[in-house]
Amino acid sequence: MGEVLSQSEIDNLLNALSTGELDVEQMQDSGERQIKDYDFKRPAKFSKEHLRTLEIIYEHYGRLISTNLPVYLRKNVQVSVTSSEAVTFSEFSNALANPVILGIVDFSPLPGTIIIDLSANLGFAMLDRMLGGPGMPLDKTRDFSEIEMTILEKIMVICMQLMREPWKNVVDINPVMERIETNAQFAQIIAPSDMIAIVTMNIKIGEIEGLMNICLPYFTLEDVMDKLNTKYWFSTMQKEDAEDYEEHIEALIKRIDVPVRAILGKSQVYVNDFIGLQPGDIIRLNTGVANEMEVYVGNYRKFKALPGSSQDKYAVRVTEVIREEG
Repeated sequence: MGEVLSQSEIDNLLNALSTGELDVEQMQDSGERQIKDYDFKRPAKFSKEHLRTLEIIYEHYGRLISTNLPVYLRKNVQVSVTSSEAVTFSEFSNALANPVILGIVDFSPLPGTIIIDLSANLGFAMLDRMLGGPGMPLDKTRDFSEIEMTILEKIMVICMQLMREPWKNVVDINPVMERIETNAQFAQIIAPSDMIAIVTMNIKIGEIEGLMNICLPYFTLEDVMDKLNTKYWFSTMQKEDAEDYEEHIEALIKRIDVPVRAILGKSQVYVNDFIGLQPGDIIRLNTGVANEMEVYVGNYRKFKALPGSSQDKYAVRVTEVIREEG
């Protein structure tokens, strides 16, 4: 786009044309094609369309992380994609801090590997939360111990497995965590001059914020570059009808383990009596033998039942279904 002239410049130009100081033929385009500089050290292998599609993929990925990680951390997790850019691998590796958490992931069936880069402060916050703390990072960064690396590897594997669904519209991937590195020098997966796409995600765990970078080499994505455009992306999205969706949800619910408890009764005892309990002692409950028991599904009272046995095992026989209006 050319420069925009101010009103004074336009008036001067018209005056020059009217007085003959400026020839119209001199203003005509000579027809020469403009030459743009091309940096062979940074070949433009990722277009804006490719980067935008990667952002869409990892926005979906961020929603999955914010839904699944709280199950393990028991804390609210917010994830957002902040940027995407194409750089050389040397620029990415030189910008890494020390220590750093780098997950080297085999992106099968695509060739090569990708890197999940998690900032150290997020790693320490996750460790603190998983080990019963409030989820705060260290005041002074240090290297990770072997036990800490084992815990972090489980978290990184969970994050890696969540990539399958967002990539489904492009290719069915089966990622495998090859190793976890804390030193950037041991994560040289491609040549320093090779181009990569970096998708940067901001992760907030409670009040702690940090970055997760997804490093995607061009060599790994080369076979599916034609599919990394929004037109292909939306055209391959399959719309499931309501019936199939309900069947899918029902199948997921059937695989959920729900604890079921049948409560015989309750009693209060002193601590000294509890410590001194011996086999054969009798504890008096607040219910009678003929009274119905309460059966809980999870934390909700759902049934009434009578105690009994079945094939030499304790059992209950449901006598009433409790339908509580919630």
